[in-house]
Amino acid sequence: MDDVAVPLETQFASLFPLEFHLTGVPLSLQAKASSKERWKSTIAEAARRRAEDTVDLVWLEDTPLAVTIFYFPTAPMAGDVDNIVKPILDALNGQAYLDDQVVERIVSQKFEPDTDWSFGAPTGQLAAALDTISAAGERQPVVYIRIDDDLSWRTQP
Repeated sequence: MDDVAVPLETQFASLFPLEFHLTGVPLSLQAKASSKERWKSTIAEAARRRAEDTVDLVWLEDTPLAVTIFYFPTAPMAGDVDNIVKPILDALNGQAYLDDQVVERIVSQKFEPDTDWSFGAPTGQLAAALDTISAAGERQPVVYIRIDDDLSWRTQP
């Protein structure tokens, strides 16, 4: 029986969607460089750990991606929700994608505590993030991040 060569990239399960959450207040581009670097390292480590839990070997490509960022603050957010996006995207370079140039779509939303909101059918990771918000009996700020290669949003009704 002849061995058939299987392309290396077909030997791996897809990394996407890659979802994870972390506690903490996201930093903006205006934050001190040292604080911003610590925040980016925290994000990169959370993404790396989740990727290791998801697949055995990560294969990063230049595939178009979408990123969703949900922020659940403990009080009304000071500043604009769009200011937290760039440090998060930069932190995911080398973890979820080779370069953030591949990100075609970004959804960023804050869910402040005094605003009514709900999720009809959250994914397992989003449900875990929601559980984390009040897990210790005291509300914690949580950032949920999802990177996905589903491009169905390209087709609009």
